[in-house]
Amino acid sequence: MLLPLTPLIVATLALLPTTISAQKSGKTTRYWDCCKGSCGWAGKASVSNPIQSCDKADNPLANMGAKNGCENGGQAYMCSGQSPWAVDDNLAYGFAAVKLANSNEAAWCCACYKMTFTSGPVKGKQMIVQTTNTGGDLGQNHFDLAMPGGGVGLFNACTNQWGAPASGWGKQYGGISSRSECDAFPQKLKAGCQWRFDWFKNADNPDVTFEEVTCPKALTDKTGCVRNGQTPV
Repeated sequence: MLLPLTPLIVATLALLPTTISAQKSGKTTRYWDCCKGSCGWAGKASVSNPIQSCDKADNPLANMGAKNGCENGGQAYMCSGQSPWAVDDNLAYGFAAVKLANSNEAAWCCACYKMTFTSGPVKGKQMIVQTTNTGGDLGQNHFDLAMPGGGVGLFNACTNQWGAPASGWGKQYGGISSRSECDAFPQKLKAGCQWRFDWFKNADNPDVTFEEVTCPKALTDKTGCVRNGQTPV
């Protein structure tokens, strides 16, 4: 005989992210270029607000139209709060630049995706990311996970914002190679840098399966961006 659910279990189930799309296969890379995210501009998608950008001192900007810090004279940068963190040993939250097959920014800006890693030392672990950026150089169904020290890639605003080396911290693509290098990072970026070597086990571009889910409030609270019609959980 099935026992009735207790109020506590019912309340917990109500807070779990709801699956929105079918599961697909994808790939990951990593980056941290300090640039204003593409989803930080108005009109990209049907959302409450563009994602939050920050000034050079990492203070939230009220002007959503501020010029990207990756451009000459730009004042808007990626906020340090968009670093990843561990929820527990098997689940992490974070942010990503994405490019999805048969889709565009209107569909993915500020949307959240639950990824299950299918290769490497994190195989079986899960991560929920909110899309803050679009990767122009990414392949299809590709998540470029934001993590301090992950490599600046095509653009580098980290030198202007944080005084990083001219090509960013470590290699342009891939970034630093050891946890000890995180010690030299700005205090606000250290935990996100160390996350890569702790929870993420320094995984090198693991494959994933993924599905769209309603966003956790812990993520939307950091970006200020909620897709219209969704209620973060």
